Amino acid sequence: MNKPVVLVAEELSQAGLAVLGADFEVRQVDGADRSAFLPALSDVDALIVRSATQVDAEAVAHAPKLRVVARAGVGLDNVDVEAATKAGIMVVNAPTSNITSAAEHTVALILASARNVAQAHTALKGGEWKRSKYTGVELDEKVVGILGLGKIGQLVAQRLAPFGVELIAYDPYLPAARAAAMGVQLLSLEEVLAKADFITVHLPKSKETIGLIGERELHQVKPNVRLINVARGGIIDENALYSAIKEGRVAGAGIDVFPKEPVTDSPLFELDQVVVTPHLGASTHEAQEKAGTQVARSVKLALGGEFVPDAVNVQGGAVAEEVKPGLPLTERLGRVFTALAGEVATRLVVEVRGEIASQDVRVLELAALKGVFTDVVEGGVTYVNAPLLAHDRGTVVELVTSPESPDWRNVITVRGVLADGRTVSVSGTLSGPRQITKIVEVNGFTMEIEPTDHLAFFTYTDRPGIVGIVGRLLGEQSVNIASMQVARGAKGGKALIALTLDTAAPADVVDQIAAEIGADSGRVVDLEG
Repeated sequence: MNKPVVLVAEELSQAGLAVLGADFEVRQVDGADRSAFLPALSDVDALIVRSATQVDAEAVAHAPKLRVVARAGVGLDNVDVEAATKAGIMVVNAPTSNITSAAEHTVALILASARNVAQAHTALKGGEWKRSKYTGVELDEKVVGILGLGKIGQLVAQRLAPFGVELIAYDPYLPAARAAAMGVQLLSLEEVLAKADFITVHLPKSKETIGLIGERELHQVKPNVRLINVARGGIIDENALYSAIKEGRVAGAGIDVFPKEPVTDSPLFELDQVVVTPHLGASTHEAQEKAGTQVARSVKLALGGEFVPDAVNVQGGAVAEEVKPGLPLTERLGRVFTALAGEVATRLVVEVRGEIASQDVRVLELAALKGVFTDVVEGGVTYVNAPLLAHDRGTVVELVTSPESPDWRNVITVRGVLADGRTVSVSGTLSGPRQITKIVEVNGFTMEIEPTDHLAFFTYTDRPGIVGIVGRLLGEQSVNIASMQVARGAKGGKALIALTLDTAAPADVVDQIAAEIGADSGRVVDLEG
């Protein structure tokens, strides 16, 4: 079999390449050279980029086999996530790879700005001893305002606390109690601007944050304030900041990011009070290695059809530890459902009951859909394109959760309505300390069987001799029964016989069994592979 092709369009750490190993065909191309990049996409399964490669709608159109785009870094400014999603392509990044490096660089710029490190360095190397000119300020007892108390903002707060600063922050999405637990007082943007001696930006770049700190805001700050930006260029208006420093309304700044990069000409470069670096926030050996290994692991998961925690266009985001064991179970339930139904449902309900219902279980809906369509469509089914497949086939999907589960600690059900109005359902659970996978219900019949690779189900009218017939016919074909359960609603009523088999039962044998026992239905479920 041909190995999946991974195209590396920019430099990737050796550790990242090592994670891919021998399981993939790794190719390389200069992603900034469109004439080479676009043709190279024609038969690739995965694409790894950094910040220089533009993965836009045109690139997506050139990549009919592409299943995952991995950005070896945090931001996704150069990836058209909407176009990728429409094409069923998973987009992943490395959201935690550079957070330590970015936080440390923030502290470096705060200190450099406070103590005029860069300016004094340049003067002394130029032959000038200007000790008195570059007198700085201490951080002790100063107020530091953090705009955005996400992962990086929190690390900055942790690292600054020992300096004896007072920490305040603006973050409209974080509860005040959580900020207080970090030793940070949550305030409005206006309050932070008015109170802080240092303001550091750690917000994502969006329509809401571009120009967030502009002319109006820079008239609200203390004249001794210093602004630091190691987040994204454009959140602080460069022209407004230039004017504020020139007019003495802002004492200085430390800037690592710019609206357009690379840049070698900015009005800020004229100002002695500004320390600048060329987007070095993530530029450490450790961050580069983490980014490479993280995205390589994500590529392996994605190409293996598994859930990828760092996917940005998959509903549900990070998966709680309590929920993760339910992913393979739910996917398998989806496959059993399709085998029992024999067709695509018009309406599908994924029901999650028990303790895990208190968690974010949206990913279980995706796992069920992935299972439902795995044996229906050609090509791979992923957590990204599974919802699109359901939409294209007119399947209405609903997720239902409830903390109530009378019989099991947790139980997951995949239930669907078919075109003729029939309802098909299958339920499963993870039982005991070893989290043993069990199917516990099929079409209303209660049972406990392991969802092995080879299953068979027969619904019939309860009467003596059925077990013997089934055993004899399978035995004649050398199909060994690993386990058998019979479930019934009432004596002489409808019954279901469920079988786990060591090998697949031939379709003609299943038909023969169904005919001899007068089964209403006989279904074989092959989950191997």
